[in-house]
Amino acid sequence: MREKVVLEHDDLRRTLRRIAHEIAEKNPEPARLAVVGIHTRGAVLARRLHTFLGELTGTDLPIGDIDISFYRDDVGASGHRLSQPVVHDSHIDFDLAERTLVLVDDVLFTGRTTRAAIDALFDYGRPDRIQLAVLVDRGHRELPFRPDYVGKNLPTSREERVNVRLEETDGIDQVTISEPQPVKALA
Repeated sequence: MREKVVLEHDDLRRTLRRIAHEIAEKNPEPARLAVVGIHTRGAVLARRLHTFLGELTGTDLPIGDIDISFYRDDVGASGHRLSQPVVHDSHIDFDLAERTLVLVDDVLFTGRTTRAAIDALFDYGRPDRIQLAVLVDRGHRELPFRPDYVGKNLPTSREERVNVRLEETDGIDQVTISEPQPVKALA
C-alpha cells in the first residue's frame, strides 16, 4: 500500500505548538482549563499539548485520558475495525465542573469517536464547555461535529486512510495518507 507523508516530526511539533497557542488565546482563564485525550493517540497528543500549554500559561493544567470503547455505537458492526475493541483505563482525577475541557483526538472523520467521548466524559461530571482539538480533520462527517482547533485539514476520499504515528506508540512522528488498494478484475 502506497503512503504519502503529510507531516513529519518537526511539522507535527510546530502544529501542536500552534494549537496550544490558539487554545491559550481562546481561553484567557487557564485555571478553568483542562485537557483530556481520547485513547490511544489522542491521549499522547493531549500530553504533548498539556506540556506546551503549561509553558505558555505558566499553569499546571489538569490532564486526563478517556477510553471510549464501550461508548461507540459501531462496536461489533460487521466489517468495522472496532469489532474487537482494545480497552484502556480512563484517568480523569479532577472535577469537571466549571471547567472548559479541551478534548483531543488524532483524526476527526465521521464524528462517532467524538460523540462517544462526550458521552463518556459526562459519566465523570458536567463541564461548562467542551472544545475539540484534532491533529487532522479529514471530513466525511456523519454527525454534526466541528473542531475548535485543527492541526491540518486533509481532504480525503472515504477509501483512503489517514495514519497518525507517534514516537510514544509507533517509534516515529509522522502523518501519512494511504491510497486505496486497486481492485483487481477477475478474469
